[in-house]
Amino acid sequence: MSHNKTKLDYRSMVVGVDEKVPIRGRKVTAAINFDNAATTPPLKYVLEEIGSFSKYYSSIHRGTGFKSVFSSKLYEDSRKTICKFVHCNPDKNTVIYVKNATEAINKLSYAFSNLEKDCIVLSTRMEHHSNDLPWRNKFKVDYIDVDETGRLLVEDLKSKLKKYGGKVKLVCVTGASNVTGYKNPIYKIASICHRYGAKILVDGAQLVPHYPIYMESSKKDEEIDFLVFSAHKMYAPFGIGVLIGPKEFFMQAEPDYVGGGTIDIVTDDSVTWAKPPDKNEAGTPNVMGVIALTASIHTLMKLGMKNIDKYEMDIYNYALSELKKIPGVTIYCDTDSPRDKVAILPFNIDGVYHEETAKLLSQMSGIAVRSGCFCAHPYVRRLLKIPIEEMRFYQDNKSAKRPGIVRLSFSFYNTYSEVDVLVKTIKKIIKNKS
Repeated sequence: MSHNKTKLDYRSMVVGVDEKVPIRGRKVTAAINFDNAATTPPLKYVLEEIGSFSKYYSSIHRGTGFKSVFSSKLYEDSRKTICKFVHCNPDKNTVIYVKNATEAINKLSYAFSNLEKDCIVLSTRMEHHSNDLPWRNKFKVDYIDVDETGRLLVEDLKSKLKKYGGKVKLVCVTGASNVTGYKNPIYKIASICHRYGAKILVDGAQLVPHYPIYMESSKKDEEIDFLVFSAHKMYAPFGIGVLIGPKEFFMQAEPDYVGGGTIDIVTDDSVTWAKPPDKNEAGTPNVMGVIALTASIHTLMKLGMKNIDKYEMDIYNYALSELKKIPGVTIYCDTDSPRDKVAILPFNIDGVYHEETAKLLSQMSGIAVRSGCFCAHPYVRRLLKIPIEEMRFYQDNKSAKRPGIVRLSFSFYNTYSEVDVLVKTIKKIIKNKS
């Protein structure tokens, strides 16, 4: 079946999309990257901006040289760009730069533990470990469950908020699952949380690069309190992430890392902290990472997040329809109504170990995918319907082959013809196994 490729201005914006890689038989082929949920290649504009800025790169904030003043201005102005992109009020919120979404959530967990000594935090059974483990050693944590297809049970959120009678102070929820791609109804969840006196944290690592997000809303109860995301999943792999939340909250909380840049004044026996975000960004900041992220955001805004979502979901729906036709392929998400998703498609080939499928896709056709449990073991266990006793077996037997899934994750630079190569290769794997 023939299809149009992505628009030239889409594909030509990304570095390395036609790079040749070795495959079996001492051949080479154009690399196909269906592992965008893990990390994305850089945009050409990002590298151009890094190159242009590097001539002026300097230490920021207290330097008086032109380069330092220039670097400082770009660094601070970038926070307004971030706020515009996620539709939040820069007067009310602060943008804190970190290494990635994982560090952002850990930072927030320490801040919360400063201010809330005896409360309950709700996470969900579909979270990445980064939005689960940081809370476990500081709070009593309970989990919102998922249904048979892996979708979040909002009614379970309501029942747990009722059950704990105002003791829940934070609900941590992914904007979009890194395993199934399901988007959660974050504004509805925010409204429910606020009704019970809880704040909401949205892990936006899989949502922000693919779909517009609105932290601020005309309906006050639907506003997002905290948001985190990572630049390396949005075409700017230079080691920067973002934590956004109310200035008032961070004013009250002690910083988790302390040192240079975090203080207003230090005496022999006392410290006065700087205002956020300075007090939350200890040490020399990653200015290059910030330049890269803002360049990426400018590109994504120019393309239009709704346009990106539409194209990616068109590719997803084509891949889904083709995989559903192949006997021996099991898909681990709702295939009847592929709505409220980002373009992530989890599957297995019956009788072929997930790691072997991933290796064969690479060796036969240069296709990059990811396999395993994607740092979401409790969620994948539920999708695969594995008894908890079996998971304990894997804990005790480190050498045993562990269960998992193969994950396809699409971007706006992927093409229908790349999906055709994928489908052809899967059919070959199935044929060869029998």
